[in-house]
Amino acid sequence: MVVSSPRHVASLAELTPDEVGRVAETWQARAAEAAGQGFPYIQAIVNEGREAGASLSHSHSQLLWLEAEPPAVDAERALDRNAGTCLVCRLLEEERGHGDRVVAEEAGVVGLAAYAGRQPYELLVVPEACEAQPFESPSLAPALTLAASRLARIHTLEGAVPMNLWLHPGRHWHLELVPRITVPAGLELGAGLHVNPLAPETAAERLRAAPS
Repeated sequence: MVVSSPRHVASLAELTPDEVGRVAETWQARAAEAAGQGFPYIQAIVNEGREAGASLSHSHSQLLWLEAEPPAVDAERALDRNAGTCLVCRLLEEERGHGDRVVAEEAGVVGLAAYAGRQPYELLVVPEACEAQPFESPSLAPALTLAASRLARIHTLEGAVPMNLWLHPGRHWHLELVPRITVPAGLELGAGLHVNPLAPETAAERLRAAPS
């Protein structure tokens, strides 16, 4: 577990940029230790709120040392292999081309409102450079900082909603931030079809505003 700050803060959204940077540095240091002990995959996660699986009220993250790449990341790699190209690079080019779902571009990272988000304001944060290893990247701190600032904006819009954030290494690493605003019901759980009442273009427009 990585404690976000010695101050009692409940959310990533409350951290200063310096504190977010120290979280990123700690993730990278712990990932290097895990790799040195022979663990090939590190899953970094942030859970906030009981509904999102958090067991503590103080802002924190968790690094899970795994002996194999998890199925979700393996599936992403398989899609890239089948396509013969980096699909995240393709997505980034397309999204920046029209700009409707671009939330922010800062310090070499881009925030996108997810095209087919499972929840309102679902956010994808991607480095401009096609990098596989976030735990060796100087863009990790800016990516976490962008996610934290947009989460603060979501708090302004919707209140301090529960959320999950995770990091996926891969051909092109990225962060995914999923607020827990709607409740998955029978259609989502039984059929895997997610009903999102907020258009991603509307979400992006609202998230472009600076947190207040």
